[in-house]
Amino acid sequence: MGNEASMKGYVTYLRVSTDKQGSSGLGLEAQRAAVLTYAKSADNILAEFVEVESGKNNTREQLAAAITHAKKNNAVLLIAKLDRLSRNAAFIFTLRDSGVNFVCADMPDANGLTIGIFASIAQHERETIAKRTKDALAAKRARGEALGNVANLTNEGRVKGQQTRQINAQTNKANVQAKQLIDLLASGGATLAVIADKLNASGYKTRRGCAFTPTAVKRLKG
Repeated sequence: MGNEASMKGYVTYLRVSTDKQGSSGLGLEAQRAAVLTYAKSADNILAEFVEVESGKNNTREQLAAAITHAKKNNAVLLIAKLDRLSRNAAFIFTLRDSGVNFVCADMPDANGLTIGIFASIAQHERETIAKRTKDALAAKRARGEALGNVANLTNEGRVKGQQTRQINAQTNKANVQAKQLIDLLASGGATLAVIADKLNASGYKTRRGCAFTPTAVKRLKG
């Protein structure tokens, strides 16, 4: 497949996952370099099609246009990497069976069978990653850990979180005695950094068993 393809012109298809990558060129230049190396010369590239799309979305207008252009000009559809197409095996099988002659620069000697194998492996990898993520979140919920909350990204959420941490610190039994020393040192004009050093030198720990920092002192001081 790869040796036959090298005798014809190419239509290149490049894909990035986000609008930001598309506008900045991040990721595109590496793909261009890969297809240019395979094509040997820019003169052998008849057209370039760029798609900004999610890898999970198999509806791609630019890919369809690239396939049509390649067929019309009896050219080879050239892709930098197989995973730039999709991690969905069914999608790649459909592309393979569409009648277009295509090749991947990262595996120039691949044929229909090996491409199908790589596609199946890629899809299995995506499904495995998704399952691991789902299982990890379920385990956190089972342990009673709080998951991410959009509200925490707001100013109100951040202030509320800071207040909660301060209350937890001030009411912790191990910190009650430390606060007495903090108040005493603070009344004498000691800075937060000096107070933190004094607490650490005296063997005090935060409620989580860590050394005191100026921030931790400020939280206790109130």
